[in-house]
Amino acid sequence: MYSRRFLCWFVSLLFLFSFSSEVHPYHVGSVEINYNEKSKTFEIAGRFFLDDLENSLSAKYKKPLHFNDKKYKTQLAEALETYCADYFKLKSNNQFLKINYIGFEEDAEAVNIFLESEPVAKPKKVEVAVSFLYNYFDDQINIVHIIINGNRKSDKLTYPNRYMFQQF
Repeated sequence: MYSRRFLCWFVSLLFLFSFSSEVHPYHVGSVEINYNEKSKTFEIAGRFFLDDLENSLSAKYKKPLHFNDKKYKTQLAEALETYCADYFKLKSNNQFLKINYIGFEEDAEAVNIFLESEPVAKPKKVEVAVSFLYNYFDDQINIVHIIINGNRKSDKLTYPNRYMFQQF
C-alpha cells in the first residue's frame, strides 16, 4: 500500500501536468468511488486525459471519436457507457453491483466520467476491477480511491493489475 504522502504528491503532479498543452509522457487516470449514506449508492467519478481516452475509445470501437466536437457528443456518450461497463466492475459485500452510466464532462485537457451504483446496504468489503485505457496503453496507471464515511483508502493500479479490495 502506498503512503498517503506519495498519493498526494502523485495526484498533485497529475493536476499540475493536466494544464500543459504538450503531450504528456505518461498515462494516468484517477477513479474515486464514494459511498453516499443518503442514497445508499456508490458515486463514481473517473478523470482521464482527453487525448488518451479519445485514442482508447477510437481504437476499441474502430472509428474516430473526438471530444470537444459537438457532432460526436451522442456517439461518445454511447461509447463511454459501453466502455465503462467493460472496464469497471464493483462488488460490495461479495455481491456485484449494477453500475449506471450518468454522463461525462470535458474540458481542453481532461474528461470526467460519472457513474452510480444501485443501492446497497452499508459496505464492509469493497472490491473493484478498474482497467480503463488498458486496451490502448500498456503503461497505464489508475489511481483508485474508495471513500466510505470519510474513510479514504487508495491504491495505484498499474497495467496489467486491475483489482483492488478494501475492508471498512
